[in-house]
Amino acid sequence: MNTFKDYITLETRRQFFRKSAAGIGSAALASLLGQDQLRAAIEQGDGKMPFHHTPKAKRAIYLFMSGAPSQIDLWDNKPKMQEWYDKDLPDEIRNGQRLTTMTSKQARFPIAPSIYKFARHGQCGTEVSELLPYTSQIVDDLAVVRSMWTEAINHDPAITYIQTGNQIPGRPSLGAWLSYGLGSENENLPSFVVLNSTWSAKRDAQALYQRLWGAGFLPSKHQGVALRSQGDPVLYLSDPNGVNRDVRRTMLDGLNALNEKHYQEVGDPETHARIAQYEMAFRMQSSVPDLTDLSDEPQHILDMYGPDVTKPGTFAYNCLLARRMAERGVRFSQIFHRGWDQHGNLTGDLPLQCRDVDQPSAALIQDLKMRGMLDDTLVVWGGEFGRTIYCQGGLSKTNYGRDHHPRCFSVWMAGAGVKGGIVHGTTDDFCYNIVENPVHIRDLNATILHLLGIDHERLSVKHQGLDVRLTGVEKAHLIKEVLS
Repeated sequence: MNTFKDYITLETRRQFFRKSAAGIGSAALASLLGQDQLRAAIEQGDGKMPFHHTPKAKRAIYLFMSGAPSQIDLWDNKPKMQEWYDKDLPDEIRNGQRLTTMTSKQARFPIAPSIYKFARHGQCGTEVSELLPYTSQIVDDLAVVRSMWTEAINHDPAITYIQTGNQIPGRPSLGAWLSYGLGSENENLPSFVVLNSTWSAKRDAQALYQRLWGAGFLPSKHQGVALRSQGDPVLYLSDPNGVNRDVRRTMLDGLNALNEKHYQEVGDPETHARIAQYEMAFRMQSSVPDLTDLSDEPQHILDMYGPDVTKPGTFAYNCLLARRMAERGVRFSQIFHRGWDQHGNLTGDLPLQCRDVDQPSAALIQDLKMRGMLDDTLVVWGGEFGRTIYCQGGLSKTNYGRDHHPRCFSVWMAGAGVKGGIVHGTTDDFCYNIVENPVHIRDLNATILHLLGIDHERLSVKHQGLDVRLTGVEKAHLIKEVLS
């Protein structure tokens, strides 16, 4: 009895039976229709493809503000708090809710009203902070959700939770689920691309681990590919000195033959994923330089994204790349922007962070709209939780800090299938508790999947004897009020 061989065989059979219905059906359809007709069938959502219903979005772009932007200073105006300056947060508002160790030992919890002015904008009249002058110009395209909440109160579990549906690391990320469920529209670029941005506030920031865009227990080909801002966008994209494309192709053919032999002997399905990754890397040697070459962008488009747009690694540059990727059929792109963790000196750091992202975020929406792409592209902006109304550390009329607050925070959505010009959800006067239309992070993820044609309850994978899905086992609800 060979235990290792038995395990590999069982794993291979499990892979086969799980994928055979969809895999054989798709292969047969592809051979009958051809790739162009197959793609057309997917876009029409005729029920023969992986879509559970007709999708509103073909692709999604997620702008993630890592560190938790202060909803009180940006999206959720609380003018009554001006009367509460330096008064203690009432016990009946806190209601025994958990605090972080950074403020739980404070002698008191003084209210810190926002020093920033809010004004109504657009035909819809959505209130936006003065820190976001460009985003305020596009509010008629945005659905602002002010009633997001999560159970996680510290950064790493909170980011892991919203990205993978679980606070414990190891699960597939949202982008990996989308790649697994829908595949790619461009065989020369990954279906899931990650862009990490530079930031202008204090240089230390919460770490971002590769598992946040990992594939977990899904095949590794579905993990996000992170483009670098220095050197080659992808490691080893350029051929070494003395190696040309023909030589690289010959080397790759030999390597693939060895991997195929290994697969025949061992039967590990990941071997085929490795072969596919090598082939993708070879094709990316042509597609990625074309993607990152901005020389064909008109000056008025560059100006729209702001002065940092030609600096690789900036949020502006990455937003323009996200639009270029959307044009090329990349299914899901995610831009991370760190530095939003303002426990102190909020009025010094928050304006810098907003200056990084405000103009590019608005330009991305406008650019997609001008090209007719906003109708089938979903854009999401937000972080992992919110910030407290009470001050952490020293409080003055001009400066303060805010601790983590999972009980309520704000995100916005725009584009395919989303109603523009609306605000959903209400928080109390202290921006501490939700009083109307709470939206859990699993509701947000379920809604994102829905707009891309996926029923979150039906997209699952057997893992350790369980049917695992992005939204977990607890009930998730679509945010129907923001759907058009």
